[in-house]
Amino acid sequence: MRITVLGGCGAWPSAGLACSGFLVEHEGFRLVIDLGYAALPRLLEHTPAHGVDAVLISHGHPDHCADLNPLLRARALDDDPPSALPVFAPPRALDAVLALDRPGMLDAACLLHEFIPGAEFEIGPFAVATRSLPHWVPNAGMRLTAGGRRLAYTGDTGPSPDITDLARDADVLIAEATYAEEVPEHSAKYLSSARHAGQYAAQAQVGRLVLTHLWPGSDPHDFVDAARRAYDGEVMIADSGLVIDLH
Repeated sequence: MRITVLGGCGAWPSAGLACSGFLVEHEGFRLVIDLGYAALPRLLEHTPAHGVDAVLISHGHPDHCADLNPLLRARALDDDPPSALPVFAPPRALDAVLALDRPGMLDAACLLHEFIPGAEFEIGPFAVATRSLPHWVPNAGMRLTAGGRRLAYTGDTGPSPDITDLARDADVLIAEATYAEEVPEHSAKYLSSARHAGQYAAQAQVGRLVLTHLWPGSDPHDFVDAARRAYDGEVMIADSGLVIDLH
């Protein structure tokens, strides 16, 4: 399994960067997990639009799904359009993104599969287990297994014991860390910190921790330091272009 970070900014992309997006490959199958603002240009550095085999979206906030629109446009407007792209997302999460174009324009480019967070299913070679994690909108934390390797991803989430269960013994946990130490009271139920992520990684005994969704303008060193106070494994920041190979 190979994981390529397309972007890891929360809310909006900092200059030259992108919001949440991850390309996960196994046995030649290319799955994109989330596709936020500015993630598509990074994706196209690794594969043409027609080379994407499926997309999996954690939730409907645009910093996680806005660039699905230009990906579908690139496929729909191709001189030789590929078959419809399987797209998996919680119910109604993509209503706004899919309504950006004139009615019917993208219908042949997208094969939408809506799932209730908590469902389990397969996408190509990946076994996918999802959990409902707390956020302002329905959010699916997810665990992908292929070739004996395990990737866990929280999407955006507030504190939940389900994160530990989702990430148990994962080779990699990609965890939302909007803040380094403390989450402001107004968001405490719906967002997490690097300190939280480190605690979950330690409890779940994951192989390595990748912090994502950092608030634009933050100093990433503060986030790594906060996570390391709870977790003694490898801590990384989800910088665009980071590649993790799991053998």
